[in-house]
Amino acid sequence: MLTLCFVAVTASAFAQQAPATQQPVQPTPQAAAPNDNPVPLEWTPPALTTLMAQATVKNSFTLDRNLLRAAAGLYSSDDAGTRQAIEKLDGVSVHTMRFGPNGVPDEAAVNAIREAYHLRGWKHLVTTNDSGGPVHNGHTDVWMVLDGVNVRGAVILAETPRSVTLVTVAGNLSPVDILHLRGHFGIPKFDDDGLHSQK
Repeated sequence: MLTLCFVAVTASAFAQQAPATQQPVQPTPQAAAPNDNPVPLEWTPPALTTLMAQATVKNSFTLDRNLLRAAAGLYSSDDAGTRQAIEKLDGVSVHTMRFGPNGVPDEAAVNAIREAYHLRGWKHLVTTNDSGGPVHNGHTDVWMVLDGVNVRGAVILAETPRSVTLVTVAGNLSPVDILHLRGHFGIPKFDDDGLHSQK
């Protein structure tokens, strides 16, 4: 309960509108040098702006390293895997959009978001079509930037009939760490198909 309160307060404090202008898509090498930053948390595909403008409810926030370290301290030793995964994070950026009863108004914009990460050279690992699980009849995609066997960052795009959530995480992680982060900091839960093979 304490963790949920911390995340709720943090998310509210950092809630802001999506930026009105977006940087153009630039190709990013799939294998980055250790000192490079291939996962800029502030970058989002231009199509996200289109969806944000059409959402009835929208929320964006970024958690930096200091906030994440504080959150990690709230986890008990019984959840050591999640705590260790959080401690490896450099930042998390979350964009959530909810739409009216007619649902997501522009599926082409959602597909353009997917295509943007493909063009940047990110490795697409998971596509989940769920008919009753955590994303409630939705579609979840996971992309990663890999540096050898390490994960420098990941993007999770979760779409339901009435919502779209885009989460970017940056850090020095493993695929197993990504699994531990499901359900925390706005990161939606998704099946682990395709991630176990990356261990």
